Amino acid sequence: MRLRNVPGAREEIAASKYVLLDDAETKGKWNEIFGNDHPIQIEIGMGKGTFIMEMAQRHPEINFVGIEKYSSVLVRALEKLEAINNEKEEKGEATINNLLLFRMDAENIENYFAKDEVSDIFLNFSDPWPKDRHAKRRLTSDRFLARYINLMKKTGTITFKTDNTDLFNFSVKTANEEGWTFLKKTDDLHHSEYNEGNIMTEYEKKFSEMGNKIHMMQIIQ
Repeated sequence: MRLRNVPGAREEIAASKYVLLDDAETKGKWNEIFGNDHPIQIEIGMGKGTFIMEMAQRHPEINFVGIEKYSSVLVRALEKLEAINNEKEEKGEATINNLLLFRMDAENIENYFAKDEVSDIFLNFSDPWPKDRHAKRRLTSDRFLARYINLMKKTGTITFKTDNTDLFNFSVKTANEEGWTFLKKTDDLHHSEYNEGNIMTEYEKKFSEMGNKIHMMQIIQ
């Protein structure tokens, strides 16, 4: 799918207190950046941010980082976050202060997080990269799973959701081959025991309304 350029997106995100850019020095400094020692959970490929913003509101005791490669996508998440916080301020409510948006390429993720800095990782409706020659680019490939190990605590989990059956089967196979343990696995999340408390992303809502089943797995080292 071709991404539409959003005029002024780079300038808008560069000026925001809610956004970190890929030149930020963050590795080993996340507790300092957030100003506390709360656990850090990340979503790679957050899209418009619906999932991670809801997570941040439900769990003020956790720090969240939403990672997105494209400025044209991240700016939409930024606008949503600013709108939520403006509304909260008008009502005299606490704003979302445990979430930062990060524009960077997940290929370079080890440059921005140190060993044991990340508690949990969320991968929601990642690009399936359907051609075999692009398999290594999938966020659940063996190459990316190895990267995650270099960031995560031993107790950390990866939760992955998709409506793409081929990608899900690939992901399950890869996780098995790489020695990960499955805590949860289902081919139909919304009709499973794991659906309670599930937060739907924009794509999840869209695909569910189309009648697509949502696949989900949660794995641990």
